[in-house]
Amino acid sequence: MNQQTEKVPMTEAGFRQLKEELHRLKTVARPEVIREIAEARAHGDLSENAEYDAAKEKQAFIEGRINMLEDRLSRAEVITAERIAAAGRVVFGVKVTLSDEDTGEEITCQLVGEDEADVDQGKISIHAPLARALVGKELDEEVRVQTPGGVKTYVIMDISTD
Repeated sequence: MNQQTEKVPMTEAGFRQLKEELHRLKTVARPEVIREIAEARAHGDLSENAEYDAAKEKQAFIEGRINMLEDRLSRAEVITAERIAAAGRVVFGVKVTLSDEDTGEEITCQLVGEDEADVDQGKISIHAPLARALVGKELDEEVRVQTPGGVKTYVIMDISTD
């Protein structure tokens, strides 16, 4: 399947977030940068106008981001853990609490689409090695993941859809 038609899995929250960003870019950032370009043009000679160059660069970034978001949203496949109805199994969208077998440390993560991934918020891409290792596993099951530091072993302590 090619990139243009491949579905992009995401949670409802991730879909909403991308739609809000797209709306903000179109209604706030785009008009703002157009004003900045007009202001910079008013300063005269464009060949040595750093404000104009910066505004044009910002405009190119905004337009690129708008195009990317429109593409992702058009190919979005919003998946809810409830819709998959895999009671007791790790699936896209669920939150999983794991216990590190070596340290006993507990971590909680949610399996999300790649555009939503944010390690600081405990959201890991469905394409990440840990997420791939978790999919289909059940409560109390052991999961082994190859990391740069070697193999890590976790036990699934909780699976939730909230």
